[in-house]
Amino acid sequence: MAAEDGLAGATIVSDEIVPARSPWGRVVRKGEILRLVDLEGQQAVDFLCYDAADPRDRYSSMNTIKVQGGIYVETGTVLYSDTGKPLLTVIADTVGRHDTLYGCCSRPNNVLRYGKPGDGSCYDNFLAVLGKFGLGRSEIVGNVNFFMCVPVGPDGKAMVVDGVSQPGSYVDLRAETDVLAVLSNCPQMLNPCNGYDPSPIRAIVRRPG
Repeated sequence: MAAEDGLAGATIVSDEIVPARSPWGRVVRKGEILRLVDLEGQQAVDFLCYDAADPRDRYSSMNTIKVQGGIYVETGTVLYSDTGKPLLTVIADTVGRHDTLYGCCSRPNNVLRYGKPGDGSCYDNFLAVLGKFGLGRSEIVGNVNFFMCVPVGPDGKAMVVDGVSQPGSYVDLRAETDVLAVLSNCPQMLNPCNGYDPSPIRAIVRRPG
């Protein structure tokens, strides 16, 4: 499926290219649809969301996993908040499943895992974009990793492997309330989540026609 599928007849509220290694964020109004497009393929996108009216009520990976009974985000998954409020629903997905377990990279985490801090991190990106909305460190919680492949084996072991996302792959998220959506276009170069070559993505917000 092409990245333009489903856009005909919709009102485009925002259409932005997010450069490699960069953050992005905006309020997505109830009923609007956020499309994230992996332009070149195999690019991890770390994602968080909040109730725009009360950002203290933020995405909960545990509520999302428990309610749907599975550890992956896929078509039909609802992203729930701490209070159990539906924030976003995945209504289209050309990849198949996305990670909820591995969280975001950070300089301390890179040191623990790889022995060096790396060049930038999703944690730094989240701090930068959340600061624009008056939020900070305490609002960073376990996040969704769109387009990122983290298989879990029968022995419970998990690891990052080469992504399966192809150029033009996308995921559509419908806002169930006014939502603050923020992301880090992951700069990680110490594991294969970005194919060791971070690339730009596209973020489109549309209002269905």
